[in-house]
Amino acid sequence: MQNSKKQYNIAIVDDHNLFRKGLIKLINMADKDNKYNVLFEAESGEDLQQKLAIKSLPNIILMDIDMPGMDGFETVEWINKYHPGISILVISMFESKEVILRMIRLGVKGYLSKDIEVTDMHAALESIASDEPYYSDVVTMIMAEAIKNNNFDNPGNQHANSLFSDLGEREREFLKLACTDLTYQQIADKMSLSVKTIDGYRESFFKKFNVKNRVGLAMYAVRNGLVKL
Repeated sequence: MQNSKKQYNIAIVDDHNLFRKGLIKLINMADKDNKYNVLFEAESGEDLQQKLAIKSLPNIILMDIDMPGMDGFETVEWINKYHPGISILVISMFESKEVILRMIRLGVKGYLSKDIEVTDMHAALESIASDEPYYSDVVTMIMAEAIKNNNFDNPGNQHANSLFSDLGEREREFLKLACTDLTYQQIADKMSLSVKTIDGYRESFFKKFNVKNRVGLAMYAVRNGLVKL
C-alpha cells in the first residue's frame, strides 16, 4: 500500500559544513514519522540561489544569519521576493534583540539557537509543517516585550487599516495584550472582564485570523501591521 503521508523537503544553508551535517543528524533523529527529506545543502545565500534555480523547491529552509557574501537578512529578503511559499527557520547563535526583531519583521517562520536539542528540532519542524510559527522562549519574550513597548494604534498600510477598522475598541485592547507575555487571567484582570469573556475574544481571533495559538496570533498581527515591533 502506498504511503499517503506528506513529505516535507528541507534545504540547509550554513557556511560551516560540520554544522550542516549536525543539523541533518538532528533532523533524522527528530523525524519519527519519516516525513522530512533534506533536498540539498548550500554554503551561502548565493549558493542557495543557484541551487534553487536547478533543483526542486524545498518546503522549509533552515538557515544561519552570519554567512559570507549574502548574509541571512539579504537571503531572507530574496526568498520572500522570489519564493514566498517557502517557510524559513533561522538557526543562529545571534540572540540580540535587534537581530531577532529584524528577522521577525521579515516574517521568518521560526527562530532557534544553535545549541538546540532533538526535541527542539522536532517541535520546530512539526509546527512549521502545520503552518504555525515556532520560536524559542528567549525569542518569544523579546517579541512580547517589543510589542508591549511600542505603538499599537497606528496601522502602517492599507491592508492593516482595513483589518484594524473591523475591530472594536475592546478587541484592539485584547489583541495588544494577547501579543504580550501576560497570562489570560492577567489580561482579564487588566481589562476588568471575566476569563470566560477573554476566552471568547481569543477563540474569535483564532478563527478570524486562522491561527492556532498566541504565537501565531502575534505573528499574524506583526506581519499585517496591527502591532509594531
